[in-house]
Amino acid sequence: MTDTTAGVPRTQAQRTAATRAKLLDAAVDSLVELGYAGTSTQGIAKRAGVSRGAQLHHFPTKESLVVAAVAHLVDKRLAEILEARPEPDRALETLFDAFVGPLFDAALELWVAARTDPALHEAMIPLEQKVSDALHVGCLEIMGDRISPDAIDLSIELARGFAVSSLMRTPESDQEFRERLLPVWKALVMK
Repeated sequence: MTDTTAGVPRTQAQRTAATRAKLLDAAVDSLVELGYAGTSTQGIAKRAGVSRGAQLHHFPTKESLVVAAVAHLVDKRLAEILEARPEPDRALETLFDAFVGPLFDAALELWVAARTDPALHEAMIPLEQKVSDALHVGCLEIMGDRISPDAIDLSIELARGFAVSSLMRTPESDQEFRERLLPVWKALVMK
């Protein structure tokens, strides 16, 4: 049986990219649904519908797979945000929203697990740099010179902290908290 798309045989590079994408998506889904402790490479391979050998070929360790999955999601999410061309006056809301959803949930699972897992911690260092760089680029793209580099760093840390603390609030109280504190945050960091 020939692997085809619309009757045209796919190249090896296309098949490789498709397999990697399936594995990355399955890894994110597993992190969000089961957490890091409940995620296994065998379970990810099964979710992705690929063989264990194919999974090991692309990602030889659990750490390499889950970190690559979150990095993949970072790239995808940044592209979505920038394509939406948010208004500069709503840039902090956009940053706030970057810490909501599957990307944040998966990353949070990795941050917590990395605290006590030295191999994961080591694998996470380049990912955290990639996340910080992507957020910086996004903020600069949206706000330009309306915010300083230090204010961007502060804003990223605040958004991450707000996102973590929101786990303990109801959606209604989270919205009230956000509406009350966003104007204060803007006044502190925007030029």
